[in-house]
Amino acid sequence: MGSIITISLFSLSLIVCLFLNFSVVYALIIGYIIFISYGLIKGYNLKVLVKKSFEGVLTVKNILLVFILIGMITALWRASGTIAYIVYMGSKLISPSILILLTFLLCSILSVLIGTSLGTAATMGVICASIGKAMGVNPYYIGGAVLSGIYFGDRCSPMSTSALLISELTKTNLYTNIKLMIKTSIIPFIVTCLFYLFLGFKSKVSNISVDVTEIFKQNYNLNIIVIIPAILIIILSILKINVKKTMLVSIVISFFISIFIQKESVLSIIKYCIYGYYNSNEKLNLMMKGGGILSMINVGLIVGISSSYSGIFKETKMLVSLKKHLKDFSKKTSSYFVIFLSSIISGAIACNQSLGTILTNELCGELVEKQKMAIILENTVILLVVLIPWNIAMGVPLKTIGVGFMSGLFAFYLYFLPLWNLFLDFIKERKYKIKI
Repeated sequence: MGSIITISLFSLSLIVCLFLNFSVVYALIIGYIIFISYGLIKGYNLKVLVKKSFEGVLTVKNILLVFILIGMITALWRASGTIAYIVYMGSKLISPSILILLTFLLCSILSVLIGTSLGTAATMGVICASIGKAMGVNPYYIGGAVLSGIYFGDRCSPMSTSALLISELTKTNLYTNIKLMIKTSIIPFIVTCLFYLFLGFKSKVSNISVDVTEIFKQNYNLNIIVIIPAILIIILSILKINVKKTMLVSIVISFFISIFIQKESVLSIIKYCIYGYYNSNEKLNLMMKGGGILSMINVGLIVGISSSYSGIFKETKMLVSLKKHLKDFSKKTSSYFVIFLSSIISGAIACNQSLGTILTNELCGELVEKQKMAIILENTVILLVVLIPWNIAMGVPLKTIGVGFMSGLFAFYLYFLPLWNLFLDFIKERKYKIKI
């Protein structure tokens, strides 16, 4: 009963912060105090609890380092013109009847390249939403396609923080996970494309010529050389080079491109790395401002504080009884189904993708072996939390492109993939029981 009350208090703090529009970090700090207090009430030593919580943080130390690199690379890709080139060339492909499909595909490609859902929403998402608005396309269709696309890459990019988090939590190889993720997503991806193609052809759109990327031509040297940092990410990832080394190479190349192609000063580039890219042209800033190490502080705190909980949970055995109930339920249904449901509940309680992932893994990590657990987490919690309106995984991207929460209904990929794999699991379990 004590553990249920404790988790309920933590959930209440999250809800309060949500309604008061406070950062979820405050709720996580309150949660840390609540869980430490639970341990003290149960008779555990304070020093031991604090030590265990720091051990939990150490499990994601590599991710926190990657966050710093991501902050630098997203700023330098803006400064070097890499993102501008991708967006500029990609937007040239867009025509009215296939706008929705291309929104999904272009956001998918860019999110794989840069590994950040928010960065993709702020660039390609904004471009596609602007064009869609001018053409009179239903904004919810565009919003759904953007959500589907940005989290396609957020799930399986070698630079994705969520993919890195799951790799660390389950102690599995990132590239093996990516290979298996792609394998389990082929059918849902194709079906999603067909649905967006259908929506595009049934939508009434205008043939207005809109060149929202003209501003890139005026402010960047769009030499094909600027695409090199992105191409290197793909090549080095295929060669299975360490993610940190891959990103460092891209950062160095972007640094020199910014100097010699875009004519940026060394001091400006260093400032971009820390504070994020900024341009004196306000119109350009609407699409390109961002990145930088400081931009990753909030997500770093969320992951760091959330990870500290795992050490406290293990020491106090707070989740033992709940885990036992889930294990018993999985025997009556299936492990995938239990993880599927747990991810929805964890995502609703946590209000953010990182903590939702950590809670789901903590509750269900013993149901299956680690490699399988990694893929199930990628096929459930990483996508399903985005469909929860009060989860920042949905709220922030949609706010960035200026579209409402109803877009979630048209984010087909986000529920096609979990449901498809749930269906496959059901068939597999049924065949297994028949054999028995």
